[in-house]
Amino acid sequence: MKKHHRLAAMAALALTAGMLATPAQAQAIAIKIAVVGPTTGAVTQYGDMVREGVHTAIEQVNAAGGVNGRKLEAVVIDDGCEPKQGPTAANRVVNEKIGFVVGGVCSGATIAAAPIYEQEGVVMVTPSATAPALTDGKKYNFIFRTIGRDDQQGPAAAAYIVDKIKPKKVAVLHDKQSYGQGIATSVKNQLEKAGIPVAVFEGINAGDSDYSAVITKLKSANVDFVYYGGYHPELGLLMRQGAEQGLKARFMGPEGAGNPDINAIAGQAVEGMLLTLPADFSQDPKNTELVKAFKDKQRNPSGAFQLTAYTATMAIVDGIKGVGAADPTKVAAWLHKNSIESPIGKVSWNSQGDLNSFAFKVYEWHQDGSHTPAP
Repeated sequence: MKKHHRLAAMAALALTAGMLATPAQAQAIAIKIAVVGPTTGAVTQYGDMVREGVHTAIEQVNAAGGVNGRKLEAVVIDDGCEPKQGPTAANRVVNEKIGFVVGGVCSGATIAAAPIYEQEGVVMVTPSATAPALTDGKKYNFIFRTIGRDDQQGPAAAAYIVDKIKPKKVAVLHDKQSYGQGIATSVKNQLEKAGIPVAVFEGINAGDSDYSAVITKLKSANVDFVYYGGYHPELGLLMRQGAEQGLKARFMGPEGAGNPDINAIAGQAVEGMLLTLPADFSQDPKNTELVKAFKDKQRNPSGAFQLTAYTATMAIVDGIKGVGAADPTKVAAWLHKNSIESPIGKVSWNSQGDLNSFAFKVYEWHQDGSHTPAP
């Protein structure tokens, strides 16, 4: 359905409902927010992080009386973190006449779904999709992020490698997907600008169980540092199999590898892995009460995406409050023109829906699943 047809139909439906419903009944209709991300597949835990943030925000908003007298309702939709499932999830959002989305989670699925949200006039705020290709050159009006981009994350990783690690030879690997290959390329380019030799740059097949061939290539090239663009299952295997085969190299990855499940995959080899992650906003004193709200529900406020997801939800809420209606077109325009105060700081967007500023930090990962600022 074309956007103008859909919006006309929704307007007619709203007018009819308004004529038939009393003010009390109209206020009783919940504002639905779709929470799109993986509930199945290898990276389900990233979806869990996002859902924890959204549910905490919705609970707090509803406890305070809702938005303009209306409660919020989360509608969880699975996209498996798969590009082929992204449009299917987006079409479900459209068919259920939901005007707001927090998600997707993975860049590939989000990139595939975004044109549908844009065409149908659905506000989408992703708290975790970092690939520049999501927004570059698209001229979207309805697509936003509450996380930085890989061309911000990549330079942060490269700067740490150059300034702190000072390796002799680096390998940069990736999973051949939008997110992984994009950030790996960014790191490679930054390293080469700094004069650090990239001895190996290639993709591996996500989902494989044996990376012996690439590890042999790394050993032959005398690589002493490996950057991997992708998710935790493959990075965990690379580290474990590298240790088993005597590869003497330190590993680093992006925020998509920051998953406690990597410990079970990598074993002892995970100790000292480096990661770029959003700053741990749970340590900010201004977030003390919010952190308690998470912990009271046995949720982890210090993960990579919980507080960016909370912020994405509150951006939608503030937009609805700002325009006085749950109108996606007006909310999108409001977000482009305004900033909000949030647990991750003051948030504002540029013309293509990217954050005007966002900082990634480098952390060191430990065997118990914790992470600490890298020295």
